[in-house]
Amino acid sequence: MKNNFSAGSKTLSALLVSASVWMSPAVLGMATATAAAPVTGAVIGLPDFADLVDRVGPAVVNIRTTERLKLGSRGNADGQPGEEEMQEFLRRFFGGALPQPGNPGGKSTPRRRQAPSDEPVQRGVGSGFILSADGYVMTNAHVVDGADEVFVTLTDKREFKAKVLGADARTDVAVLKIEGDKLPFLIMGDSDKIRVGEWVIAIGSPFNLENTVTAGIISAKQRDTGDYLALIQSDVAVNPGNSGGPLINMRGEVIGINSQIATLSGGYNGISFAVPIDEAIRVSEQLKKSGKVTRGRIGVQIGEVSKEVAESLGLKSAQGAEVSLVEPGGPADKAGIKAGDIILKFNGVPVNRSSDLPRLVGGTALASKATVTVWRKGQQLELAVTVAELEADKTAKAGKGKGKGSGAEPEAVVKANALGLKVSDLTAEQKKDLGVDGGVVVDSAEGVAGRAGVLEGDVLLQLNNVEVKDAKQFNAAVAKLDAKKASVLLVRRGDVAQFVSVRPSAK
Repeated sequence: MKNNFSAGSKTLSALLVSASVWMSPAVLGMATATAAAPVTGAVIGLPDFADLVDRVGPAVVNIRTTERLKLGSRGNADGQPGEEEMQEFLRRFFGGALPQPGNPGGKSTPRRRQAPSDEPVQRGVGSGFILSADGYVMTNAHVVDGADEVFVTLTDKREFKAKVLGADARTDVAVLKIEGDKLPFLIMGDSDKIRVGEWVIAIGSPFNLENTVTAGIISAKQRDTGDYLALIQSDVAVNPGNSGGPLINMRGEVIGINSQIATLSGGYNGISFAVPIDEAIRVSEQLKKSGKVTRGRIGVQIGEVSKEVAESLGLKSAQGAEVSLVEPGGPADKAGIKAGDIILKFNGVPVNRSSDLPRLVGGTALASKATVTVWRKGQQLELAVTVAELEADKTAKAGKGKGKGSGAEPEAVVKANALGLKVSDLTAEQKKDLGVDGGVVVDSAEGVAGRAGVLEGDVLLQLNNVEVKDAKQFNAAVAKLDAKKASVLLVRRGDVAQFVSVRPSAK
């Protein structure tokens, strides 16, 4: 579950020769004896982070937020978070829910009186770091979300009231400004050049314990978590309060902003995620100038390309983004992109995974022309699309399913074909509504097609890159399929189209 935020001494002493040696020569010898070639560059010591922490620590800050609660809102009179606020805290950081108050006798515990009108109460605690000597500070957007006042505290105990210049929820980046000069600040690194296995440290305020340092290594460079960005994964201990703090390499450079943890137990389980600093800086520049971030869009809904679908479509590998929905009248629609297309490149940059496309499109200048390379019916096409502006939290919505069409002739299909499908022709009205020239509607789905997820009411548009014209042509094509090879159907359900891989039953 994703959240926005020992070994025995006897065994250990047997492996270590001294405090400066990681593995004994005997152990290294055992590791290399069975290898085809000797291992080079073996680690012979552990890093000392003390000098690094002394150098970068002063630029890491504690961030405290308050909220002016109205009568009947979330907080309590003693400044402690109310039930709703705690539910949100646990949802973001632990993925759990707050048990309802009660006692063994089954009677509910009386609620505390609500805060008087406009009384400021502490809302949350997070971390951040200073970007420049004149007082720009970076943190997570969720740290300052909903706050009425934000206070930044330095390691020398100086406290400043901060102004939130802007926050971007998609990347979870926020920029603050404090009135100060000659402040300590951190140097930004290059998150594109990080290497899996290199040492990193995190500094922050976990559980409001200021200036806490933890260390570990980078576990993965680009980890897709379902969000807008691919994040840096590490095994650095990160807990609630670390959010917004820096992930720092051994050169003292910031390579990421600690943002999330993955946990099943409710606590830190060895997996944490950081926003890459390269993207965070690009976002911060826009937030400084306008207080918001503008991104491009082309008006498509996309999905991953599976290995089975790639093979059936003639692609060399499972790459690209499968277009499942095209926004009517949107940029992609005007450019001729269709549901079922596989987007392979955007402006010449390969789309290896579907998650690559939103980042490539989002970083493109608005109103500019972009070249989209698509795979359609075994051929590669290049289409020109004009990039529009992505509205806040705009998502494509699927329409309601068309269902089984009235006027179709069920007598045209007597029995299920080799895929387990009974289909009938679309009416002229259905074709007009769907914006298609051909296709068939599924009257029933059993056998291999049913197991693959095809449902009654679905519309079938293609079979193995060939357009479906009517029920007769479709059934004739199914009868000729090789039972030993997988085939792929382009299935439309409502406004969403998706490739489904099926294998015909043996005759």
